[in-house]
Amino acid sequence: MAVRIIKPTTPGQRQRVVLDFAKVLTTRKPHKPLLAAFRKKGGRNNQGRITMRHQGGGHKKRYRIVDFKMDKFDVPATVETIEYDPNRSAFISLILFKDGERRYVLAPEGIKRGDRIIISENAPQKIGNRLPIEKINPSTLLHNIELLPGGGGKIVRSAGSTAQLMGLEGKYAILKMPSGEVRKINRKCWASIGTVSNVDWRNIVIAKAGRSRWLGIRPTVRGTAMSPVDHPYGGGEGKAPRGTRRPKTLWGKVTGGRKTRKKRKPTNRFIISRRPR
Repeated sequence: MAVRIIKPTTPGQRQRVVLDFAKVLTTRKPHKPLLAAFRKKGGRNNQGRITMRHQGGGHKKRYRIVDFKMDKFDVPATVETIEYDPNRSAFISLILFKDGERRYVLAPEGIKRGDRIIISENAPQKIGNRLPIEKINPSTLLHNIELLPGGGGKIVRSAGSTAQLMGLEGKYAILKMPSGEVRKINRKCWASIGTVSNVDWRNIVIAKAGRSRWLGIRPTVRGTAMSPVDHPYGGGEGKAPRGTRRPKTLWGKVTGGRKTRKKRKPTNRFIISRRPR
């Protein structure tokens, strides 16, 4: 495992579990030409109103320009580094193409420095290579999958996630998503082979409030601790019962177990079976 359990020498270290980067990463410094400024919004829109709660502060970060489209075809590339990316849960790899160009891509689990990958319709089916779904063998594990041909990878990009190719049917491929949902995708779409790196990300224990603030996560106030004007659960003397059987959001909308997908969404016809509840 690539996690390290910290000895409880202080209250802030108690129960803390962190990633052991020394076992996985090959460098601490990013490739400067592929960095961009990343201005934080604090969860606010262009009118200054909070549209996403519990965001703000956090350590200053720079964006790594990751190539999700991977459209440099039939040019072999070598994995130079495996790096940490503060903007996503997965690790990224710096790859060097034979013509001298460098790009950041999502690092699949098990890839190592010096490995060779290629983006091609006739690529060998090994970890890191990218090819059209219709050319991939059934039961293969995939990531960074396109939803429309040529649109670039949109789904299965977070740490440890993977989709399984169940088979081909007409002009569609049948995929089992990380959520358990089974759906159809155009067989001409491209996908990368393997599981997204940093599988142990789910085992991290933040352990103290300060570390959440480093990550830009602000405190969450319970609805029962608010006044009735601010939340459906608010008010009452002491610890009052909730007063409603069904869980509700801050705005009184029913939540918790309710289906959120629109009933008439055009892409519903591509879903064969919904994820298990």
